[in-house]
Amino acid sequence: MSEADIFVQTITPVQGVANISNWSGWADARVAAAARTTIRSVLRGVFSFPAMLATFLVGAVFAAGRTFSVDPDLWWHIRTGEILLNTHHWPTVDSYSFTVPGQPWIAGEWLGDAVIAFVARHAGLQGLDALLIVLGSAILLALYGYATLRSHNSKAGFAVAAVLSVLANASFTLRPQMLGYLFLVLTLIALERFRQGKRKSIWLLPVLFAAWVNIHGSFVVGIGAIAVYLFSGLVSFRAGGVEAHRWNANERLRLEAVLLLCLSALCITPYGVQLAFYPFHVASSLPIGVANVREWQSMPFNIAGGQIFLALVLVFFLAQIVFRFYLRLEEVVLVVGGIVMACLHLRFLLVFVPVFTPCFSVIVARWVPGYDHKKDRYVLNAALMGLLFVGMVHWFPSPANLQRSVSEKFPVSAIEYLRQHPVAGPMFNSYGFGGYLVLAGQKVFVDGRADPYERGGSLADYFYITQLRPGALTVLQNYGIQSCLLDRTEPLVTLLSAVPQWQEIYRDNVSVLFVRRNNQMDRAQPVVAKQIVRSQGE
Repeated sequence: MSEADIFVQTITPVQGVANISNWSGWADARVAAAARTTIRSVLRGVFSFPAMLATFLVGAVFAAGRTFSVDPDLWWHIRTGEILLNTHHWPTVDSYSFTVPGQPWIAGEWLGDAVIAFVARHAGLQGLDALLIVLGSAILLALYGYATLRSHNSKAGFAVAAVLSVLANASFTLRPQMLGYLFLVLTLIALERFRQGKRKSIWLLPVLFAAWVNIHGSFVVGIGAIAVYLFSGLVSFRAGGVEAHRWNANERLRLEAVLLLCLSALCITPYGVQLAFYPFHVASSLPIGVANVREWQSMPFNIAGGQIFLALVLVFFLAQIVFRFYLRLEEVVLVVGGIVMACLHLRFLLVFVPVFTPCFSVIVARWVPGYDHKKDRYVLNAALMGLLFVGMVHWFPSPANLQRSVSEKFPVSAIEYLRQHPVAGPMFNSYGFGGYLVLAGQKVFVDGRADPYERGGSLADYFYITQLRPGALTVLQNYGIQSCLLDRTEPLVTLLSAVPQWQEIYRDNVSVLFVRRNNQMDRAQPVVAKQIVRSQGE
């Protein structure tokens, strides 16, 4: 019998109406008290010490993201997204270049392209910068949550996320791969929750993969992570610092079902199963791009990022040798795979960071005390979080500042000059300028989409020319090139400046424009324009 029933049965008939009224008031008071308790609990969660630490991570992403340092590929991603939003048709051939027009090409990251283009269309550069900060914050917060989940220590989780943010930040370049990065961390969180006995979140993975396959090729790593978790749970042992825990029959069947559903979800694309195999095609059939494009280079241990990576790996192995941390088999397999992949190709830092997170968090948690809610200072936390939020709003870059940032890295002024003073084409361009030229509607020699250019042969010719190999100018002439828009730091600029057949007609702090002297154009006007640009730069 409930407390309310006992109370009602003890009242006398004479007291009925009054006591019922009193009971109603007492019940309302209890509901109000419960509501106040719930609100207080929510506020304490929102303004807790772990939440404040999360806010600091967002602030760090904001500080880096407000400079709007983006990859050259961003611009052709926006152009592709614009075409998709305008026509609702998915490309199957190249239409951006004059070197390989009609070459088979698919927009393998079309969904991410559409998202970025939608933001650019409706919110401009400020919207793109906000998207960059939001995605970067989501990734870092997911890493924080993953480390905390594994170590059961929010302070250790924060320390791990803060340290790894130095490496993670290299992948925060506003490309669809940022969404793939986030999806990889979410997949690992779902698998960790499943390993800890929390079963429900694992069923969200097929939906995640249905989106992921249309956003970025890193879904392959996600499938691999599920497979590693599945097979690592088929045995049970403890050897050295590695232990394996066997799945029970129910757990194994669930994980197998989820893996099959995720594999089935990879077919839900406008290109059919072609997108599911596209990452393997890129990795296996583009040797020139892999050999020459920076992000496909091996880990550079002579710069800060490579040295930090090496230091973390050494600390991990030394700590394991000295202190003998027990790590699960699936974690060891993933972290070793992540180390190997990052050493082979710089771009795979985006794989190393999340798979290294749980192992690193276990190590850090050994020396970092846990969070004690009894010692929390909620008012102080709220004040610090409020100040940080106000600071981010106040210092969010203006459109003019963002435009200036773009102009310092891409040929914005050169494009404006070309609109006012057209030159003869076709035009040779630097690899890093290709994406911006595509967005501007200019036919390009090459851009960041290495796939169609390598198959068509022009990527090999591009590197032959820019590396100034014997006969480089002859190869340039074979394409009928009449103008060149180059990064001002390229060696080819020095060569063309010394060759009588080429004339420099424009230069700014980013780019240099050359034209062949034998074309029929008015040479007086470009010389004046060149002088004006130089005086403005000075």
